Amino acid sequence: MKLLSPLALLTLCSVLATPLMADEEAPGLTGCAAKKQGIVNQIELAKVHGNADQQAGLEKALSEVEANCTDASLKKERENKVLDARHEVSKRQADLDKAMSKGDPDKINKRKDKLADARKELQDALDELDK
Repeated sequence: MKLLSPLALLTLCSVLATPLMADEEAPGLTGCAAKKQGIVNQIELAKVHGNADQQAGLEKALSEVEANCTDASLKKERENKVLDARHEVSKRQADLDKAMSKGDPDKINKRKDKLADARKELQDALDELDK
């Protein structure tokens, strides 16, 4: 017995892929233009799913971006996020070094996990800096 017909399977795949495509920015866009396009994509997705509250919030966010966003301010904001993430990584590294000097395996493992999370946030901030 076939569980899903090819048409139903194709429809299901396209519905599941829609949220993934909504977050993608148009290729070649950077800065505020990319940010605007991302919000527009999310608005379209909210319309498709009939989520009026989310749509209204996104439309407000879009108007804020259109009124206040400059590429220079966006770059500065992203640079500050990178600096904060770097500070967090160095703080977590110091915590790990301290735990290692004491030799407590439980604390060492916890500090390693926190350091890994901080490094991931730093990498995310660095990736965002280029957009």
